[in-house]
Amino acid sequence: MPLEDGDPVRQRGQRVNDEVSRAGDPLLQGTPAPDGSMMEAMAEGWEPGPALGDGDVMPGGTPQRAGRHEEALMAELSELVQKVVKSSSWWERHGVDISILACSFLLLPAGFLCLRSAQAAPFLAGVLTLGVVHHTLTVKGSHLASHNALTESKSWGKVWAIFFIELCSAFTVEQATYNHVKIHHGYTNVIGLGDSSTWKLPFLNRYVYMFIAPLAVPIITPLVALDLLRNVEWKTALRTLCCMFLGLYCHYWVLLHVSGFQSPWSALLCMLLTRSLLAHPYIHVNIFQHIGLPMFAADRKPKRIHLMSLGVLNLPRNVLLDWSFGHSLISCHVEHHLFPSLSDNMCLKIKPIVSQYLKQKKLPYNEDTYISRLQLFLQRYEELMVHAPPITELVGIQ
Repeated sequence: MPLEDGDPVRQRGQRVNDEVSRAGDPLLQGTPAPDGSMMEAMAEGWEPGPALGDGDVMPGGTPQRAGRHEEALMAELSELVQKVVKSSSWWERHGVDISILACSFLLLPAGFLCLRSAQAAPFLAGVLTLGVVHHTLTVKGSHLASHNALTESKSWGKVWAIFFIELCSAFTVEQATYNHVKIHHGYTNVIGLGDSSTWKLPFLNRYVYMFIAPLAVPIITPLVALDLLRNVEWKTALRTLCCMFLGLYCHYWVLLHVSGFQSPWSALLCMLLTRSLLAHPYIHVNIFQHIGLPMFAADRKPKRIHLMSLGVLNLPRNVLLDWSFGHSLISCHVEHHLFPSLSDNMCLKIKPIVSQYLKQKKLPYNEDTYISRLQLFLQRYEELMVHAPPITELVGIQ
C-alpha cells in the first residue's frame, strides 16, 4: 500500500494539480495535498464526479444523450449493488476483513518465537509467518483503511489509517490517501494523473525491474515518505515521524530481545527479508492491473463506468494473495474501482452481479492470469514500461 500511487516523485503531485485545474475540475483547482479533514471525507467513500470532457467523446447520438445513457448505466449498477450491501450483515461488510487482520496480529508472537530456533524449518516458518503478516497489515490493512472500509465511523477510520499506513507501513496517511483515493481512483488510466506512472522506472532493465528491484521496496518506502513530508503541515509531519520510528524500532527491538538475534545487522537483515517477502507480487499486481490497458487524455476520458471497465483488470483468486493483499486488489479489482468504499469481502460478494451486468450491457470486463500478464510485460517491457503509452481513441464505445 504505501507506494501504491503514493508518488515517489514529488513533481508528479505538482503536475496533478496543474493538469486537473486546467481540465476544469473545481474540486482540485490550485489545491496542494489536502488536509486531514478533507482526507477523512474522501476516505469515507469519495467517488469522482462527472468525467472531464465527456460530452466531447461519447458517440451514439448527441454527446448529452450519450452521457446521460452512461450515467444511467452506472446508476442502475449502483442500485443493484446497494441492495446487496443493505441486505448484508455487519460481519459481511466489515467483520470478515477485521477478523483476517486480527488473526494476523495473533500470529505475530508465533513468528517471532520461531526465529529463536537454530533449526532451518522453524526459522523459515517464522520468516514466512512474519512476511505474510507484514504484508497483510501493510497492504490489505492500509488499503482498506485508506478507503475507510474497515469501519463506518470517520473518527475510527482516521485512527486505523494512521495505525496501518504510518505505524505498520512507514508512510504518510495524507499523501498516500491523496494519491491513491483522489488521483488514482478518480482518474484511473488518465495519462499524467492516475495512469500508474509511479511504478515506471524506465532506466531499469526488464529483469532487474521485475525480479530484483522489488527487494528494495522496504527501504524505498520510508525514504519516499520522508521526502513527501515536506508537503504536509509540521504537526502532521511530526506525527508521521513518530509513528514511522515507533513501528520500525518495535520490529527491530523484538527481533533483538524476543527472537534472540545477536547483532544489529542480522536483525536488520531479517527485517528486510520479511518485509520484502511478497514485494514481487506486490509490484507486479500494481502494474498488471492497469498498465497495458486503454489510456486516456484528461479531456478525452469516458464516463466512470467505461473508465473503470476499460482501464482495470482482475486476476484469478489466489489463497496467499487474497489473504495478504485482499480481494479488492486481486480478483475483484474492477469491483473495487467501481465501488471503492466497499470492503474486500463485499467486493467478492458483489462480483457476480458486477461481472454479469457489465457483460450483459456489452461493456468490457477484463480478466487475465498472473502468468499471462508476467509474460506480456517481459515481452513488451519497452512499450509498456519505458515509452509513453498511446492515448486510446474512444471508437465504438456505446
